[in-house]
Amino acid sequence: MRGLAVIAAVLALGACAGPSPDLARLYSLQSNPDIQPPVVLIPGALGSRLAHAHSGQEVWPGPVWKIVFADYSELALEIDPETLEPLPDELVVSGLTDKAAGRDFYSEILRVLERYGGYRRATAGEPPGRGAKHYYVFTYDWRQDNVRTVRELDAFLEQIRRDHGSPRLKVDIIAHSMGGLIARYYGRYGTQDVLDDNDFPVSNRGAEHMRRVVLLGTPNLGTVKAFRTLREGSKVGLNRIPRDVVATFPSTYQLLPHPLNTWLVTADGEPLERDVFSSEFWRRFGMSVYDQGVRERICEDIDDPQRAEQRLRTYEAYFEKRIERARRFVWSLTVPEPEPTVRFITFGGDCTLTPARILVEEWDGDSRLRLEPSEIRDRREGIDYEQLLLEPGDGVVTKPSLIARQTLDPTVSRHRYIYFPLDYSFFLCEDHDQLTGNIHFQDNLLHVLLSADSTRIGPEARERQQ
Repeated sequence: MRGLAVIAAVLALGACAGPSPDLARLYSLQSNPDIQPPVVLIPGALGSRLAHAHSGQEVWPGPVWKIVFADYSELALEIDPETLEPLPDELVVSGLTDKAAGRDFYSEILRVLERYGGYRRATAGEPPGRGAKHYYVFTYDWRQDNVRTVRELDAFLEQIRRDHGSPRLKVDIIAHSMGGLIARYYGRYGTQDVLDDNDFPVSNRGAEHMRRVVLLGTPNLGTVKAFRTLREGSKVGLNRIPRDVVATFPSTYQLLPHPLNTWLVTADGEPLERDVFSSEFWRRFGMSVYDQGVRERICEDIDDPQRAEQRLRTYEAYFEKRIERARRFVWSLTVPEPEPTVRFITFGGDCTLTPARILVEEWDGDSRLRLEPSEIRDRREGIDYEQLLLEPGDGVVTKPSLIARQTLDPTVSRHRYIYFPLDYSFFLCEDHDQLTGNIHFQDNLLHVLLSADSTRIGPEARERQQ
C-alpha cells in the first residue's frame, strides 16, 4: 500500500506540472528574419560583472567562496566631498552575470534567443553578419545613478545603428528588474537629466529608437526591498554587503517605493503619512548612514577625530542628495506624457508573498519599525498582518508595482500621476532572479519578439490606461 501511495504521489506531481511548450516546433518556421530588429538585453541590479581594470580580477560576483563568505566592501564608491558625486574608481564592467554559484540568471534566456529565436549574438562596434537576426547585451555599472546608465545606453544604441548602417534603426528591449526603469527613463527623456528640479518635460526622445519593450520583474512603483537594503545591507550568501557600502550606490535609492504607494502603516492598519524621501525620516529611526554602527564603521579607519567627523558630514550630505534625487526619479517615470509610441509588456511573478509595506508600531514609549508580521508586539483584533504587510509578487517586486498600480484591486483606476502605458501583462509562478528561466516566459517572449505586428501585440488583451 505504501508503494502504491508513493506512485500515486509521483503521478499527481507529474499531472500538476503539465506539458511544456515545444519551443523548437513553435518557432522554427521563420520565413523572413530580415524584418526583425535587433534585440537588446538590459540586466538588473547586480546583473553585470565588475572587475579591477588593471589586474582583471573579478570583484563581483567572483568565485563561489567569495559569494558565500565575502561582504564586498570593495564595491563602495568614494564620494567627492565638494560635488557629492561618486569618484571614478578602478572597477570596470567585465561582462554579464549570466551564472553565479551554480545558479542561472541570464544564460538560459540567451540560449533561448539563439536556439529557438534564431538570433545571433553581436557586439556593439563590430559589423553584424547579414541574413540573420541579432541580439546584444548591454552591461553597466549597476552601482551608479540610473541617469548616467541611460546615457551609456544611448551611446550603445547609437553604436548599433552605426554598425547596421541604419540611422533610424529601432530595437526591441528585454529589460529585467532595474533595467526596466533604465529603459523607461530613456524612452521618456532620452539622455536629458530632469532630476535637478520638479519639472519633468517628457520628450519621448528615447522611444524613437525602440519598437517593443518587455519589462521582466521591473519594480515600476519601486520595491520595499530597496528600503530594507538601505536599512540592513544586501544579503549575499552567508554575509551582507554592509549598509554604508550600499548607501554609496545612487541606484539603490532610485528603487525605493513611489510616494503614492501606501507603504507605511500603523498597527491599526491605517496609512501613515511620513516622507520617506526625507533624510529626517531616516535620521529619526537611526537608519543607513544615521545608524550608530554604520557611523562607527565609516570612521573606523580614521585616527583623526576631525577628519572622521568631516567624513560623516560628507556621507550625510550625500545621503540627502541621493534621497531627494531618488524622489524625483520615481516621479519622473509616472507623470503624464503625450500619447506614447511604445507600450510596455510586463512579465512577473504573482505567487510569492512579497514585502509591500512597513508597519510603525508604538511600543515601550517609542516608534518601532516592523518589517515582518512576526515582529509585531501589540496586535489588534481583526487585522491580518500578513495580508497587510505582504502582497503576491516574485519575492522582490509585488504585482501592483509590476503593473504600476497602487493596489491589488484591479477595479481601482490608477492615480492620475501614475501614468503607465501598459499593453498587457503575463503572470508567472517564479521568483525574481529566476524569471528568465521560466519556460512560459520564454514561450511568450519569443511570440512577442517574432510577431510581424510592429505596433501592438494582442490589443484585445491590453489593459488600457485609466
